[in-house]
Amino acid sequence: MRARRFVWTHMLELFPARTIGPFGRRQRHARGGKIPVTVVTGFLGAGKTTLVRRFLATEEGRGTAVVVNEFGAEGIDDALIRTSTDETVLLGNGCLCCTARTDLQVALRALVADRARGAVPHFRRVVIETSGLADPGPVLQTFATDRALGGEFHLELAVALVDAETALATLAWSAEARKQVILADRLIVTKVDVAGTALAERVEERLRALNPHAPIERAIFGRIDPQSLVAAPAPPMAGGAGARGFVAEAAHSDGIASFVLAQEAPMPWAPFARAMDVLTSLRGPDLLRVKGFVAVEGCQGPVLVQFVQHLADAPVELQAWPDGRRGTRLVFITRNLPERVVRDLFAAVQAVAAPP
Repeated sequence: MRARRFVWTHMLELFPARTIGPFGRRQRHARGGKIPVTVVTGFLGAGKTTLVRRFLATEEGRGTAVVVNEFGAEGIDDALIRTSTDETVLLGNGCLCCTARTDLQVALRALVADRARGAVPHFRRVVIETSGLADPGPVLQTFATDRALGGEFHLELAVALVDAETALATLAWSAEARKQVILADRLIVTKVDVAGTALAERVEERLRALNPHAPIERAIFGRIDPQSLVAAPAPPMAGGAGARGFVAEAAHSDGIASFVLAQEAPMPWAPFARAMDVLTSLRGPDLLRVKGFVAVEGCQGPVLVQFVQHLADAPVELQAWPDGRRGTRLVFITRNLPERVVRDLFAAVQAVAAPP
């Protein structure tokens, strides 16, 4: 609770200095000077270690520190990845959740400290490979709850790998596998060369039902475009370029809804922050993830915001729109919180804040 109050006090009190803008110094990239972090999730056997090893062998993968979380006493995946990079940390206590999240925080702090004193080579990126049984939610929360880590690291994107051979059955019985897909920014279907194109297409249809907003790519023999692990996709624009006001689209699974709120016209920051404050205060546990761009009055570029349940990263004002498309677009992933309620809340707060 204390962390949430700190974040929202920071977000509502705009900086007075004209030279740095209302949200601090404007950044060319979302991460600014922070170390970008990619979280790689996927159910057991999806091919996470193979994909990470191949990524480390590419030019984009150079200078990457890897944090591996394994379920079991023997660190097999860690041993495999160590042949690819010297900056590897093993969390051998199973799922990254609850108290295990503390281990992740300790590991990341240790990496920064070791780099500063020269104990490990300089690294420019971190990849976190989670256990196949892990709920990615607590991992994503880490960077909002720990202010020190939030100052060093930027959560770039969450990638979920899906085994084309077993995905349909796994997604049918495993809530963890479904949540990995739902919370991802990008989905990668693996083992397509074994499963065949027809089955892969059925899997992708299921993935689009669970997460209609994440782009889907295919890995052939564990190979993908390395940019898939370093560049976050831009949030989609719901309703097309001509959308007026907040519009939304939804898909449901296990009470979980995924929808986009979009608005062309810039809005004052205070109504947006107040509306999110109400959501995080009253329905924080059901606000699984919110990420996207806000078009704020007085800002030339977008303001990037990220929330995981009741926690928020500090907003980042970018110098320009990354994809050239202006307008607010936010991807909401909620549990038992209908899009209509969220849309009506934003409309009501904006109406109250509007001058007569």
